[in-house]
Amino acid sequence: MLLAASVRVDIANYVSDLFGVYIAMILIYILANLMFAFGLRPGYSRGLDVVLGFLRQVCDPYLRIFRRLIPGMGMMDFSPIIGIIVLGVLSSIVVSLIRG
Repeated sequence: MLLAASVRVDIANYVSDLFGVYIAMILIYILANLMFAFGLRPGYSRGLDVVLGFLRQVCDPYLRIFRRLIPGMGMMDFSPIIGIIVLGVLSSIVVSLIRG
């Protein structure tokens, strides 16, 4: 019984960490886009281009869901904020269900 509880806690911690990593990737994606919006684009770098392409491919499909639901207000895009809030709530629900 003790082993099963320990495994459930380990799985819950792993799932919580996965949500945390995805939220961190969205935050990095937002900061990179803000940096480029203010004209702080560094010179061409193959490594940076690969990282930004990866972030775009991973974050855009999730954020596109909220961009369809929430209209943009001028230059402000609130979809990442709503997406992070939804991930936080979903994370707490899923982790608490796994922990039991």
